[in-house]
Order: sequence, then structure tokens, then C-alpha cells
Amino acid sequence: MKRNTLFKSVVMAAIVSNAVLSYAQTDKSNEKGWTNLFDGKTLNGWKSVGGKAPYSIEGDAIVGRMTKGTPNSFLITEKEYGDFILELDVKLEGNETNSGIQTRSHLDPKANDGRGRVYGRQVEIDPSSRAWTGGIYDEARRGWIYPLDLNENAKKAYKAEEFNHIRIEAVGDELRTWINDIPVAYVVDTIDRTGFIGLQVHGIPPQLDGKKVYFKNIKIKTTDLKSKGFPKDLYIVNLKPNDLADAEKKKGVKLLFDGKTNKGWRSIHGDKFPERGWEVKDGQMTVLKSDGGESTNGGDIVTKDKYAVFDLSFEFKLSPGANSGVKYFVTLKEKSKGSAIGLEYQVLDDALHPDAKLGRDGNRTLASLYDLITSNRDERARRPIGEWNRGRVVVTADNKVEHYLNGIKMLSYERGSKAFKDLVQISKYKDWENFGEAKEGFILLQDHGDRVSFRSIKINTPN
Repeated sequence: MKRNTLFKSVVMAAIVSNAVLSYAQTDKSNEKGWTNLFDGKTLNGWKSVGGKAPYSIEGDAIVGRMTKGTPNSFLITEKEYGDFILELDVKLEGNETNSGIQTRSHLDPKANDGRGRVYGRQVEIDPSSRAWTGGIYDEARRGWIYPLDLNENAKKAYKAEEFNHIRIEAVGDELRTWINDIPVAYVVDTIDRTGFIGLQVHGIPPQLDGKKVYFKNIKIKTTDLKSKGFPKDLYIVNLKPNDLADAEKKKGVKLLFDGKTNKGWRSIHGDKFPERGWEVKDGQMTVLKSDGGESTNGGDIVTKDKYAVFDLSFEFKLSPGANSGVKYFVTLKEKSKGSAIGLEYQVLDDALHPDAKLGRDGNRTLASLYDLITSNRDERARRPIGEWNRGRVVVTADNKVEHYLNGIKMLSYERGSKAFKDLVQISKYKDWENFGEAKEGFILLQDHGDRVSFRSIKINTPN
């Protein structure tokens, strides 16, 4: 009798222990202010929209099955969220497609034959060799906002064919991501302060039919939000015009254009800003259209300060057929006619301006190092004419230089290297001694006689 009682007691203790352990695994988060978005048994609180890929429950995970012949499919929360921290674990079968987590997203109910089309910021899950997991993509709207060319170190965070832990912080205008506790992306945006959360199954080629995406341990916190903190040197994509986020200020980023005045800029021909040919209005610094000639109206403008090692960001908007450029290491010593001499990040309408077909192998196209190095031809980097594009030039202490367009790396080179000197010798700059090798120089915005607007011009230099 005692033996049976003891046995029953042991069994009961084991059951209780397992129950407590199970509760701790599934509901422990609630004790700290977290809410589980998946109850482990049903899809209550979720609904399927977009494509027809099915979602089901397998074990402790929500599983989306890739399905041929259907567009992107989403399982979205019925509830919308504003500020939150979201954590979950994701595993994707194979490496030939991708998935993602929608944040503060929305639905166009009339698209896809009434099934709707999801649009909004997505945290990418990318097992391919591109390795952009944790980057920010604006689904069905603006395209890539934070490709991982902006954070090369984070490309190693994702583990193929394993569950990966994802943390997403959406607080105010800021969106930050972590993959397996590694900081990945940091975006400051001005739209979508609320919206639903969604789990994506991407549209696929037929050979991937039946592959699965697993989502589990999905929990959210909406109060008492505390950031994990980001490394100071991580690049921030700030889509607020002419704005510096607190994190940018802390790392020393400064605006070269305040959005209101021409302070900090002058003509290449004197100490004052041009009296004609340029306009500061509506948060934009615009070179006005004239005759399409090089520096024949207001002329080029330069910063009043010189720079040697820097991270320069700027936004530009081209009118149809326009030509301009952002030059760096400009010394003004050459006393050239027309535009001043310097290394140039080409700003051009490749489709309509004839300069795109000149030079060698396209080295005068958008984001190229003008007349020297052709930019990456990745069309994902380009926005339509009339929309804002984000340019970036990074110069390091060892003379390494990179050009970016909308977050995608377009080219890299080393100033003063043999390869660089060889390119100069077959370019229009061959007659300028030590072209592009000055220790420091001005930043220049070019007047090429076409209407081009600039904003959000900012620079970060070593302390």
C-alpha cells in the first residue's frame, strides 16, 4: 500500500513538474509583460491574406507551406500594434527563396482577386548567398530600405536550416532588428505608426513546392519597452528629411544642410552662395534648370569646410534627363573652366541623358565614379526618376572608398593605388597631376544646367 502510494506520489510530482515546466516554457514571458501571439494550438487571432499558401500547426510551430502558382502569402494578426518589441524563432527550408516578418503593415483588400495585398516594412529572412536576413524591405511599396550591404558583419548571423531568434523593436519612428542577438538594421521612418504583424510565405518557382517555413515562440511586448542598445558605429538609415536621430547625434553625425538656409555652402567662384541658379525651398537645395551646360548658371557650390576621412550621406531627386554630381576631395586649385575638378559620384538619368552612353563601359552612369569606375548594375538599387534616391560615399583612413545607392554597394576602390592611377591615365583626368589623391578637400554639388534637388546631406567624421 505504501509502495503504491509512493509510486502515485512520484507520478503525480512528475506530472505537476512537467506541467510547470511546460507553463514556464509557454507563458513565462507573460510574467515579464510579454503576450504570446500564438497559443500553441490554434490560429486564433490570425488570418490568411494575399496568396493561397496554407498555414497550419505542427508541434509547437506555425508552418507555412510554399505553394507553386500563388503570389506572396501572409498570416497576419487581426489586431494592430503601435510601439512594440516582438520576438520569435524562424526556420526556413532550403536557400532558394526567402520569407519575412511584416511590421506595422497594411492590406489593400481589392488586390489578388479580393484576397488582398500586404504592404509595409518587412524584416527579411534570407538564407541565400546574398545573406540579407534582418534587413528592412518595404513590401509592395518602396523596396529595399536597409540592405545588409550597410552591415556586412551581420550577414553571418543567420543559421541555415535552423531556428533563428529574431528581435524587432518598433518604437516611435524607429525600427531596429537583431538576428540571434546580433544587431542588424536601424531605420528611422516617418510613416506607419500602427499596423498588423504578418508572417510571410514567399511566391516560389515550381521546384520549391512543398517547402516549409516555421514560426514559433512568437511573443510581443507593448509597454515598458527597453531597447537592447545598438553599437555606436552601426549605420542608420534615417528617412526623415534633414533630420538627425538621437543615435546619430551621439555618434557625431552632422547635417551639412539644415533644410532652411544655405549656411555652410559657398560658390566655387567666391566666398558667398550664388545669387542665382540655386534655390533653398521646402527643405530642399535645388540647382535650377538652365541650358544643360556645365556650371554655366549659378555654378557649383562647395562646403566651407574640407574633409579627409568621412561617411557622407545625401538624398537627391532628378528631373527627367537631368545630370549632376556630388564631388569630393575638391581642392579648387585647378582653376578649371566649368565645373570644379574632383572625384565624382555621378548623379544622372541614365535612360535619357546622353552622358550615360559616353565614357567606357558605362562609367558615367548613376552612382559610378565618373569616367573611372562603373557602378553596380543592380536595378534594385535604382528608384524612378522624380523619386528620392539615397547616395552615400565612405572614405576610410587607408584611402578605401565605397559608393552606395539606396543602401546597396555600387563600387569600391582605393585612392592612390596602382589600379586607381591606371584608370586615371585612360580617363579625362589624365592631365591633372595626382588627380583624386589630395589629403583633404571640399564636398561639391554640381550645377550641370538641369534641375536636381538635394536634401538630408549629412556627414560623419572620426572624433
